[in-house]
Order: sequence, then C-alpha cells, then structure tokens
Amino acid sequence: MPRFITIGYGDRSGYDRTAKTVRDAAHAADAQRMREGDVMGIAGKPVQVRNHDAAEVRVTQGPFLSADLPVAGFALVEAPNLEAAIEIAARSPCAVAQGVVEVWPLDPTPGDEG
Repeated sequence: MPRFITIGYGDRSGYDRTAKTVRDAAHAADAQRMREGDVMGIAGKPVQVRNHDAAEVRVTQGPFLSADLPVAGFALVEAPNLEAAIEIAARSPCAVAQGVVEVWPLDPTPGDEG
C-alpha cells in the first residue's frame, strides 16, 4: 500500500483554543491509526547531518525551518491513495487544532511496488 509522510505544524495556543472534544477525537483517531501500524510522534529538536564525500561527519543543532508555526509532529501512514492520506491528515490533532499538516507521498522502495 502507498505510504505518506505527514508533517504537522502547530503550537500550544492553537491547541488550547480548540474544543477538548475535538482534540480528544483527533487523538483517538491517531491512536487507532497507530494500532493499525502507522508510526507517529511529537517532534523533538532536529539536527542536520552532513558528510560530504564521506569524509567528515558534521552535526548542527536546529531548528532550521522558518514557518509561521513550529513543527509539532510527524507520521508515516499507509493509505490507498493521496485523497485517503489527506482524509487521515485532516483528522489529526495538528489539523483540527488551528495548525496545518503537509502530506508527502513516498516513492515506492525498490522491490516494494506491490
């Protein structure tokens, strides 16, 4: 089945402005997706890794993206198509709590096309 990376952007103030019943339903939907095998998590502090020409590993502390909202979480979801992945993302805590979610289709892994 096709896989998609979702990147959720949001902040605590947007989360707090969202009705508890809406937040709870979004968390329940995420919990169900995780029971079905999707991988999800709250974003930690990123690092950049460079190893140009495989000569020297350099690590730089982040964050690096500049956006209106901070990165709040990630998920790796399976869905039959992009439209279904969008429906999943639309029910996520970031989407319902005044944030935004990007959905990135992943190209099939060689040998894993179905």
